[in-house]
Amino acid sequence: ASSAWADSTVVVATYEGVINPVTAEYFHDALAFVEANRAQALIWQLDTPGGLDTSMRLIIKDITGSAIPVVVYVAPSGGRAASAGVFITLAAHIAAMAPGTNIGAAHPVAMGGGEMDKTMKEKVENDAVAYVKSIAEQRGRNVAWAEDAVRKSVSVTEKEALQLKIIDLVTEDLQVLLEKLDGRRVTTSAGTTTLKTKGAAILTFSMGWRLEMLKALSDPNIAYVLMTIGMIGVLAELYNPGAILPGIVGAISLILAFYSLQSLPVNYAGVLLVLLGVILFILEATVTSYGLLAIGGVASMILGGLMLVKTDAPFLKISWSVILPVVTLAAGFSLFVVGMGVRAMRRQPTTGSEGMVGLVGVAKTALTPQGKILVHGELWDAISEQAIQPGDQVEVTRVDGLKLYVKPASKKGDA
Repeated sequence: ASSAWADSTVVVATYEGVINPVTAEYFHDALAFVEANRAQALIWQLDTPGGLDTSMRLIIKDITGSAIPVVVYVAPSGGRAASAGVFITLAAHIAAMAPGTNIGAAHPVAMGGGEMDKTMKEKVENDAVAYVKSIAEQRGRNVAWAEDAVRKSVSVTEKEALQLKIIDLVTEDLQVLLEKLDGRRVTTSAGTTTLKTKGAAILTFSMGWRLEMLKALSDPNIAYVLMTIGMIGVLAELYNPGAILPGIVGAISLILAFYSLQSLPVNYAGVLLVLLGVILFILEATVTSYGLLAIGGVASMILGGLMLVKTDAPFLKISWSVILPVVTLAAGFSLFVVGMGVRAMRRQPTTGSEGMVGLVGVAKTALTPQGKILVHGELWDAISEQAIQPGDQVEVTRVDGLKLYVKPASKKGDA
């Protein structure tokens, strides 16, 4: 079938970062926005180091099943389409790149922690090769290069990509891209259409605050910070009941951390190590270990951070620039807050009936054995096993309801 879009509007959606479930949802929503606004094409401006295979495949399914032409534009200058970005760019109906960008390095990486064995490595690699070849063949792109991008992690500049027929266009900006797209015939799942983009109006589709927040939460560095805050807050509340604020902040942080971790290949040994580190910091505030527990806590939290996400992909690793400050602050905060709580629990009560014990007062009447005494400016009924004369100093030994049990005091009272 052959058709021409009457509407002279295109939608531009921009994404920069790791490909993850949030990316897939954003792309799906962008396509729905194009349909709702009867725009003739979606231009997806992309800059990515790669990401999760499952999310990448969801995006490609949306592209291949779309009745709307999808243009993937690798930009701005200095951007890249690496790893999962290679597959997505090759799958686009039209692929374009800005000057100063590159594409390639699509070799699959382990997501299970450590190195894959030879057999599993071959299986994963062959599956990725078959997938990228089928995508390249469908779009008439360079199949041999696509295979090399997976097997050998080759990467090329935008000029080389154009010469090798990996992409269709090199263009400086969106306006020039629209001019170069004008008149191109594109075959989608709905048939063949001719783009009329010269002078087309541009509608921008942004993520919105919800997806922006979820994107931030999907960062493993954020997950590590939230998990640490959450554990410290909850444990601080347990050691200092009634503080309320640490418990609330801790619970919210833990919920957000677990949401973040569900989109990442999590190593639960790393989670347990972070928890152990926080517990050791708290024990350091309650037990005399001469710093051994604190040292163990530091080591445990650092190892937990390094092991938390089980992948060889560098863009999913937790940064040292995050681990070290978090461990330092966690240690200091735990020792300070929990230490305050422990000291408060150990401190002798100074109010209420328990706070009366040990106070010294003055007998206002003879205690034989019962009489009146003055303590802290208050008149109390008192009982003494020894005879006490008016004006004698007494010390409170026990409280029974509204009666004080006293004994003679050898020091001057606080009456």
